[in-house]
Amino acid sequence: MNPQLQASALIADDEDPMRDQLRSRLLDAWPGLRIVAEARNGIEAVALAGQHQPDIVFLDIRMPGLSGIEAARMLFNRCHLVFVTAYDQYAIEAFEQGALDYLLKPVGGERLKMACTRLQARLGKTPANIERQLSALLQGQAPAKPDYLRWIQAVVGSSLRMISTREVLFFRADEKYTRVQTEGSEVLIRKTLKELADELDPDEFWRIHRSTLVRVDAIAEVTRDLRGRQMVRIRNFDEQLEVSRGNAHLFQQM
Repeated sequence: MNPQLQASALIADDEDPMRDQLRSRLLDAWPGLRIVAEARNGIEAVALAGQHQPDIVFLDIRMPGLSGIEAARMLFNRCHLVFVTAYDQYAIEAFEQGALDYLLKPVGGERLKMACTRLQARLGKTPANIERQLSALLQGQAPAKPDYLRWIQAVVGSSLRMISTREVLFFRADEKYTRVQTEGSEVLIRKTLKELADELDPDEFWRIHRSTLVRVDAIAEVTRDLRGRQMVRIRNFDEQLEVSRGNAHLFQQM
């Protein structure tokens, strides 16, 4: 990779810390890259791409207004596209050819350098097969596996922390926030429990109460207290979590 090769790029992500993080890592991986604009949603991404004519657009997939996929449909013949997302394998095979690339958050330095090397090799060339790839994706020909959330973004002080859902023991509603509990720490995020329930794999996380989502393989045992309530005990954790009557069917053998 030639770090001094000149090119321009636009970053589109609805999370300010994620844009900041990607911008910083891109400038480390490719010092010659100019970030000419940043967008907070798909609509802004399309408008700013028309205004600045970047060589490359880095698109989050889930954004308000227009999704990254919808924005890409409008941009595919104008610039090279790279998807950057917190969601697990979503038609990765469709993006491994031609000019498209697909990066999972948090983007590691080596993986980003690889993406930059690919992009440098393709600068000045017409992206190959992009229209066909996007058409197949938008027509539902992507792999059947849903794009469940795999990373939780939490702002801790002045930094952004990325937490793998594999580390999470449970989520619990806490007034205006949601508590994310791992074995080593807890953080608060603004995403609601309902949003999390819709985005997480239902085979991995069960909603045992209107205020609690628990990772299934983190459950050590389920008991009944003196009042007859089902209580979940989490492995390597002292706190017990109540199972509501409406969700008692999850543990039918009790």
